[in-house]
Amino acid sequence: MARAVIERAEADGRLRVGDTVVEYTAGTTGVSLALACAAKGYHFHAVFSDAFSDEKRLTMKAFGAQITDVLSDNKKITEKLIREMIETSRKISQQPGHWWSDQLNNHDAITGYYSLGEEILSQTDGKIDGFVHAVGTAHSIHGVTKVLWQHNPKIHVAAVEPAESAVLSGEPSGSPPHCGSQT
Repeated sequence: MARAVIERAEADGRLRVGDTVVEYTAGTTGVSLALACAAKGYHFHAVFSDAFSDEKRLTMKAFGAQITDVLSDNKKITEKLIREMIETSRKISQQPGHWWSDQLNNHDAITGYYSLGEEILSQTDGKIDGFVHAVGTAHSIHGVTKVLWQHNPKIHVAAVEPAESAVLSGEPSGSPPHCGSQT
């Protein structure tokens, strides 16, 4: 997904040689972007928090990431924390030579997950009736579903979400535990 986002931004001129990619992250997207940026010669600036894994912080740093921390309330992941991370990223990205990948709003990541759908079909010999996937931004489930439904539009797809963000059924971030379904 990181490569897909970066290559699309390169292709349409949003990202140029020597630029810095900026992203708010709990770590997984940040690690992916840090690796892709290191491989392609871009700088990477992650907006991160002490609420998330030190291993992900260390991995991003190992790939050369600069990290700005937004402190949490006793390591709790809250809507306030996420909103502050997003706003911090937005502000950093306004600097010259900075491009904000904005994972929650950037649908370019979807194509990066086509290969996962292809891998699922390959490993199951195309014999799949359903797919259950945990979602955050939902780019991964959209990309995988597109490939699966091209193979068989009757495959049932279900999304589950983190308890802290039960938005599939219209609850606000920080809502009580919940599982959602998408068909």
